[in-house]
Amino acid sequence: MSKLGKTNAEFELIEEGDKILVGLSGGKDSLTMIHAMAEQQRRAPFKFEFIAVTISYGMGENYDALHQHCVEHNIPHATVDTKVYDLAKEKIRKNSSFCSFFSRMRRGYLYTAAQEHGCNKVALGHHIDDAAESFFMNFIYNGQMRSLAPKYKAENGLIVIRPLIQMRERQLRAFVEDNGISAIGDEACPAMRFDVKMPHARANTKEMLAKMEKDYPSLFTSLNAAFKNISVDSFFDKEKFSL
Repeated sequence: MSKLGKTNAEFELIEEGDKILVGLSGGKDSLTMIHAMAEQQRRAPFKFEFIAVTISYGMGENYDALHQHCVEHNIPHATVDTKVYDLAKEKIRKNSSFCSFFSRMRRGYLYTAAQEHGCNKVALGHHIDDAAESFFMNFIYNGQMRSLAPKYKAENGLIVIRPLIQMRERQLRAFVEDNGISAIGDEACPAMRFDVKMPHARANTKEMLAKMEKDYPSLFTSLNAAFKNISVDSFFDKEKFSL
């Protein structure tokens, strides 16, 4: 909660009068986030509302246990039923990547739900490990210096925030394990039902970072600092050389 509070103050993520939609997949990250948001609600010197929203892909998922968990902890929760799974059968070609398709569709439904519930912000459960992996994947595979912003405005005007962006993934895993919270794992991933290639790029990047952290224990602390100290003038941008 200390780290969450500092992140919130640093980037002004949650503010007075906000109504926030929190994407709740049922995994360790989003489960940690809804409990952190609920605790933040009790501690913060200002008032805000939030609702947890789960996107169903239309695979016959059963989110009753997840909904009951929210009810037990007085967390408003809604499920949005979609036909994304059926649509994916038509759109995703054999041996092609699936992650971007489901991510894009899920994000679209979350944005729509946010507007329907009168929310001005959408909170996603990304952590610093996600940010580091995204940075190196963009760097290695796409030739871009790009990561995950703590806060940005979507094209539809909604503000997207990442309250856990300075947390380690292992902290979130420890939270659900230490508190006996049942988290949904990879078994709920739609890709398990498709003949598509697995996201080897992310797996390889995660493995690379784990090896680097063994040699440089302060790696993620340095990455977190580096994401805030970008020396733009040192890169190969020909526009800045136009004198």
